[in-house]
Amino acid sequence: MSARATVEDYYEALRRGEPLYPYFAESGEVTKFGVGETLVGYDAVAEGLREQTRTTTDWTVESGDLRVVERDDHAAFADDVRMAWTDVEAGEDRAFDTRWSGTLERRSADGGASDGDDENGRGETDEWVFLGMHVSVAHDPEDG
Repeated sequence: MSARATVEDYYEALRRGEPLYPYFAESGEVTKFGVGETLVGYDAVAEGLREQTRTTTDWTVESGDLRVVERDDHAAFADDVRMAWTDVEAGEDRAFDTRWSGTLERRSADGGASDGDDENGRGETDEWVFLGMHVSVAHDPEDG
């Protein structure tokens, strides 16, 4: 799967309410900045995403301009994303125009270094994982 396909698959997993933490590198250095949160380290990211999945539903994720640069074992992405969801605990619908950016690293499916099996130096079992993700609101949410 390409880095672009990984980002798109993450969006789809969010829409479906599926676990999101497997998309992140199991590293103490992984970081996720969300709307109103900062999560540092895989354990914090995984727990934060589990809580998000538990407390939200009915996600809409509309990519506006996904751009991905892929180089060897690293990639970067940026996108304008319209997000909406229902906060189950508060019983409220939320919606934001957001900006997403982040970095990814190619890993073998077993979590080790890429094995480089094909002519492009990529193994059939390689996958991309997020090293960092930043989601910010494109405008002040208090302004509507």
